[in-house]
Amino acid sequence: MRIPRGELRRSRVVDDAAAVLRTVLDEELTGYVVFEPQDALLLGETTRGVVTFEDGVPVLAYDTEREVGGRDGLEGFAVTGPTRAAVHAVDAAELADAHEVEAFRVPPGEPARVLAGDERLATKTLDAAPAARREESRDQSAVEAFLADADAIEEIRSEAREEARARASEWGLDDVLADGADESAAIDAGPDSR
Repeated sequence: MRIPRGELRRSRVVDDAAAVLRTVLDEELTGYVVFEPQDALLLGETTRGVVTFEDGVPVLAYDTEREVGGRDGLEGFAVTGPTRAAVHAVDAAELADAHEVEAFRVPPGEPARVLAGDERLATKTLDAAPAARREESRDQSAVEAFLADADAIEEIRSEAREEARARASEWGLDDVLADGADESAAIDAGPDSR
C-alpha cells in the first residue's frame, strides 16, 4: 500500500488525539494524519501510525513500526500522553487505491474509540459517514458482539457435538466416538491394518 505525499496543513504536539480527530471531521479533510507518540521519540523508537480520511471520516489505519493495519494497527499507536500529529491533505482520487485495501480499513468511529477513548466522538463520526460505511460498521460490530459472547459460541459447539453424535449413530459409528474429557476419538485399526 502506498499513501501519496500530501500537502502538510499543520503539525503539532497534542495531549489528546480527540482534538485532532474532531478538527479533521469538522474540516471534512480528505487526506491523512501521521500520529507519532512522543514517548516513543524519547525512548528512541520509531512508532508512527497513519490514519487516512475521506471527507473527515476515517477509512484506514496503519502502524508503520509493526507493519500492521486495521484495528490491530490502531492499537500499536494508541498511547496516552503527548503525540505529534501531522495533518496532510490529499486528493480523494490519489487515495482511492489505498482505500481499497480491506485489511487496513477501520470502522468510522474506531479511531475515536481506540486513540482517544471518546465514544461521543465515535458516534458523531459514524453519523457523518456515508450510509455504506455506517452499514459496514454495524455489520462488523454485530460479528464482534457475537464473537465476544462465549455462551453463544459454547451453545453452537454443543449443538455441533450433538449433531455429530447423531450422525455417527446413524452411520453406525457409535463405538468410534469417545466421551472422554478431551472429546477425542480412537479408532482401532485391527490386526489386518499392517
